[in-house]
Amino acid sequence: MSEVINAAVAALSAKLGSGFDSTVKFAITGEGAVMVDSDGVRSGDEDADCTLTADPDTFQSMMDGSLNPTAAFMTGKLSVDGDMSIAMKLGAMLA
Repeated sequence: MSEVINAAVAALSAKLGSGFDSTVKFAITGEGAVMVDSDGVRSGDEDADCTLTADPDTFQSMMDGSLNPTAAFMTGKLSVDGDMSIAMKLGAMLA
C-alpha cells in the first residue's frame, strides 16, 4: 500500500472517528482508494454510495485544512460521483 493511502487512512480516521453512516470512497489519483463506512476507515476500492476523486495534493490540502472541500469541488479540484448529500455531509465534517 502506498504511503499516500496510509496517510489518508490515518488522516480520515482522525477527522471522522470510528465510522460513518454511509459508504464513501476517496479515490486518490495515481495512488488508490480509501473507504469510509460504518466499520471505519480502510484502504480499499469497493462500490460506494458516493465517490470523491482528487489528486494527492488536493486531498492533502483538504486533510490539513488549507483547502475547504466545497471550494475544491467548486474549482474542479474534487469530483463527486453518486449521492451529493453524502458528499455535503462529509465535507462539513472535514472542514
